[in-house]
Amino acid sequence: MPLESQSNINRRYDVDSIRVIALILLITYHIVIGFQPWGFWIGFITNKESIKDIWVFMEMINIWRIPILFVVSGMGVCFAMKKRNWIQIYQERTIRIFLPLLFGSFLVFPICLFLRSIYYEEKFSYFPNPGHLWFLGNIMFYIVIFVPIFSFIIKNKNKIFVNFFSKIINNPITLILFFSLPLIIETLIFKPESYAMFVGNAHGLVNGMICFFIGFIFFLFQNSFWKTAKDLRFITLTAALLLYLVRIFFYHSFNTDSSTQILNVIKVIESTTWILAIFGFANIYLNKPSKLLSYLSKSVYPVYIIHFPVQYLFSSLFFPYNIHEFLKLFLLLFFTYGTCILLFEIIKRIRWIKICFGIK
Repeated sequence: MPLESQSNINRRYDVDSIRVIALILLITYHIVIGFQPWGFWIGFITNKESIKDIWVFMEMINIWRIPILFVVSGMGVCFAMKKRNWIQIYQERTIRIFLPLLFGSFLVFPICLFLRSIYYEEKFSYFPNPGHLWFLGNIMFYIVIFVPIFSFIIKNKNKIFVNFFSKIINNPITLILFFSLPLIIETLIFKPESYAMFVGNAHGLVNGMICFFIGFIFFLFQNSFWKTAKDLRFITLTAALLLYLVRIFFYHSFNTDSSTQILNVIKVIESTTWILAIFGFANIYLNKPSKLLSYLSKSVYPVYIIHFPVQYLFSSLFFPYNIHEFLKLFLLLFFTYGTCILLFEIIKRIRWIKICFGIK
């Protein structure tokens, strides 16, 4: 199969939808951490009464919530390169990613530290920190490294290269291996205590790099990829569910260093099959434009940037009250999302500040 021409790379509304859903799940994930007893130790304002049972669902998304963002980011770069050279990509991504990262590190996340210090009556010390925006630094790093390579790949007419990747992506077995095997090797090399620990370590950096590159390749050979992902969707969904159940019900069996690595390999395969299943079903049900998708595509990124201080603010307001923890969770979800949407509507109208939130 020949390398797909740039003219055939049309906008994929399912990719936009997946990006929106992934960021919404990530915001919800952060809010739920506020109801976990260990949330305090990783810097969250936490409720006195925990909701531990809800974490079973969070465990389902925990291992693919970040990798799928890197895959989608690689796809986005591939899409952007159909109209821009690599210098233009650097310029655009610096404005859309690096500037919000700097703004968030110096002005957004420190607000969270300030609110936490007030709530727990701790001493406040200001220091720039990306906090929940850490993965933007990773993406910018991948762009700096890979964009010249991607530009060469797109222009390269070497048929050996083209045939190699097209055959891999056309075959269901080799597609799964192409996605899973590099991540398994990475996990065995870096041996993370938990596969889902992506923040601030070499495991997370290299894992994201692999996902970013694979996302680019998936989109470069998109016709082959979407067809194979669609054909595989029930198989990958079944495999992901079974591996999730094994992980949940037999978690305590993996209590040694060697068994922890086995568990991490299981998580890799589960993560990649979840992602492939999501792309397969999204190809059928989400690849269509809508006014809601258009609005969410524009708003979800700035909403994500601002949601952390908003969450901390309402956590400090609601958590002291003696009301049921599920009511607190509902209130925190409602007011966090509602306030962030309101702030987005204000921010997008202020030319000199909206650029700091990644708004075009």
